[in-house]
Amino acid sequence: MAGRQEFYWRRLHSLLGVIPVGLFLTQHLVVNNFATRGEESFNSAAHFMELLPFRYFLEIFIIFLPLLFHAIYGLYIAFTAKNNIGQYGYFRNWMFMLQRVSGVITLIFVAWHVWETRIAAAFGAAVNFQMMEAILSSPFMLWFYLIGVISTTFHFANGLWSFFVSWGITVTPRSQVISTYISIGVFIALSIVGVSAILAFV
Repeated sequence: MAGRQEFYWRRLHSLLGVIPVGLFLTQHLVVNNFATRGEESFNSAAHFMELLPFRYFLEIFIIFLPLLFHAIYGLYIAFTAKNNIGQYGYFRNWMFMLQRVSGVITLIFVAWHVWETRIAAAFGAAVNFQMMEAILSSPFMLWFYLIGVISTTFHFANGLWSFFVSWGITVTPRSQVISTYISIGVFIALSIVGVSAILAFV
C-alpha cells in the first residue's frame, strides 16, 4: 500500500513540475526576455503581468502551492535517491543524479529570487528594470543568477523526460531517445531566453 501511495505522489510531483510550474517558468522567462528590447519594453511587460485579473489567486493556487509541493517532495526524492553513477556511469544515471543536484540549486535560487522580488514588492518595492539592474550590478549576483537560471532550465527540461516516461507517453526505447533530444532542445532554447534576459540588465 505504501509503495502504491508513493507511486501516486511521484506522479503528482512530476505532473506539477510540468503543469503548471513548467508552464509558468516558460512564461516568466519570455516576459523577462523583453529586457533585451530595452527598459521601457520590460517595464511594460512586467506591468501587464501585475494587472492580470485574479492575480493573487493565480499566484497562490497555480504557482506557489504547486511549486511548494514540488519543492518539498523533490527534496525528499533527492535525499532518498540512490545514485549509482560510480558503478554504472550510463547517461541516464548521470541525468538522474544531475536532476537531483539541479533541483536543490534551483530551490535555493528560486527562494532567493522570490525574496528579492515578490517579497520586496509586498513591502512597497517596484519590480521593474531598475530593480533587476541594481541586483545584477553585483558580479556575485550576476553569476548566481546565471547559474540559477541554467540550473532551473535544465531541471525542467530533464524533468520533461521523466514526465514522459512516468505518464506512459514514451514507453519504447526509440521514443525515449527522441524525448531525450526534445528535452535537450528545450534546455538550450530556454537557457538562451533566460541568459540573454539576464545579460540585458547588465
